[in-house]
Amino acid sequence: MRISVLNRDRCQPRRCAYECHRFCPRVRTGDETIVIGEDHKPIISEELCIGCGICTKKCPFDAIIIIGLPEELGEQETHRYGVNGFALYGLPIPQRGKVTGILGPNGTGKSTAIKILSGSLKPNLGKGAPPWDEIIQHYRGSELQGYMRGISQKDIRTAQKPQYIDAIPKAISGSARELLQNLDERGALKDLISKLDIGHILDRDIEDLSGGELQRVAIAACIAKDANFYFFDEITPYLDICQRIEVAKLIQDLSKTKTVMIVEHDLAILDLLADTVHIVYGTPGGYGVITTPKGVRVGINQYLRGFLPEENIRMRQEAIEFEVHAPRPQKDIPVLAKFDAFVKKYPEFTLNVNGGEIRRGEVIGIVGPNGIGKSTFVKVLAGIIEPDEGAVSPDMQISYKPQYITRCDETVRDLLRTITKQFGTSHYNTEAIKPLQLEYLLDQTIADLSGGELQRVAIAACLSRKADLYILDEPSAHLDVEQRASAIKTIRRFAENNKASAMVVDHDIYMIDLLSERLMVFDGKPGVCGEAFGPFEMHEGMNKFLEKMGITFRRDEDTKRPRVNKPESKLDRGQKARGEYYYQ
Repeated sequence: MRISVLNRDRCQPRRCAYECHRFCPRVRTGDETIVIGEDHKPIISEELCIGCGICTKKCPFDAIIIIGLPEELGEQETHRYGVNGFALYGLPIPQRGKVTGILGPNGTGKSTAIKILSGSLKPNLGKGAPPWDEIIQHYRGSELQGYMRGISQKDIRTAQKPQYIDAIPKAISGSARELLQNLDERGALKDLISKLDIGHILDRDIEDLSGGELQRVAIAACIAKDANFYFFDEITPYLDICQRIEVAKLIQDLSKTKTVMIVEHDLAILDLLADTVHIVYGTPGGYGVITTPKGVRVGINQYLRGFLPEENIRMRQEAIEFEVHAPRPQKDIPVLAKFDAFVKKYPEFTLNVNGGEIRRGEVIGIVGPNGIGKSTFVKVLAGIIEPDEGAVSPDMQISYKPQYITRCDETVRDLLRTITKQFGTSHYNTEAIKPLQLEYLLDQTIADLSGGELQRVAIAACLSRKADLYILDEPSAHLDVEQRASAIKTIRRFAENNKASAMVVDHDIYMIDLLSERLMVFDGKPGVCGEAFGPFEMHEGMNKFLEKMGITFRRDEDTKRPRVNKPESKLDRGQKARGEYYYQ
């Protein structure tokens, strides 16, 4: 079976000479394998296409994908977005009383699957517009048959937490209290406000909330609704590790009586939260296949290895590997710069920073709760704001990627070209463009990018500036697992090759574990006072940080990835008693 996909956003017929049509060997013999439609864009016949791949190579905008698939997948086709459109095969199975996880790259159909399960998109089975009876019959013998019947009869009510929370203030006005009171259909608002610690922000306008505050309000709004099916699309961006675990507990409690499904790229939280997981594989923008449910540990480990044995599918060439031990002390590495102790005061918050040093070519992770002063620290270091006491004057150039990225009407190509003269060279393509998957974004306007695309462009822009120290604030936000792994490799390789250093503020323990050689730990009372310690060697720093959080991690026996211990479990109690909060 062969499918042909045209990315209509990339296809620009006014700027090409219809190379796809001109060079197609079947067209040259007189067949109508490729014809030009009324909108001047090509229409590719999948029945006549021989899969030679000439059109994909000749298209100047990489707008065509020709994919060969196993014949048996044809029976599983769930939805097709028109001729030469994205195809989805299979659906995740909602299970009452359980949290069902969905794990896969961006652009492989997770959102499409949720739209179908929520009833907002009617599956067409790749056949146009089949009646509901045919759709229900298609899923005969499976748990989805009864679910589809419920959707067709509008017996299933859904509640959804959107992925990109920064769009909420554009659609909703008023205070957080007004929003939540209007949606409180289960009478659970008081408990949600307490557990999510949002009581102090209820009277603020939605547009004045920070990313972490807005994320918690959005989660509370979703849980407060009275629905049969709850879907959470990325709960972790902008939340610290304690907030993530608290949200996980709330969702687990909800799942005892409701059907819950979650898409999440923080594997530590997905591992803790979900009961089963569906892996999604395919070609982003081309097709996606949703596997049958797997045990969470088994599914995540298979995903990290990049091979699904039951499906006999290799998702990627290289496994994502974790170090068995924390990075060893490297006393012989020269010091790049030292920063002195300083104090930064705000009307309601004070940050105290102890002095420290940055080694040349190393990556320092920065961890701590939200509202503890991490972003303030890097802004002072970058020279964006001035300290009130002490002087920070490291003799070095600094490039800074902020937590919240500003959109503009400039294209990605124009932005990067203004930042570096290296743009367009083979070296720059190898070091930044290809590993961050920016080839297909260069002609897009920054204002039109998704959250994950914007994040990758911001990382590239930060690394493109000539500097001694690169500071990245939450670079993992909205990136899928593969993109996070690519970002980690890019940052580390860039630091090593250029003998520069990097500081990374993030709450994803997997990213910190893979990326950091040393760790700065922030402690204090969020929103009131904060204090910075370190940098420490990795094991010492993680132990100090997790002890303050009251959380323990262990290593998976097979992949050596960090796994959160369930609170008060035997492993959790044992590690706390030994003082090993980050077990190596």
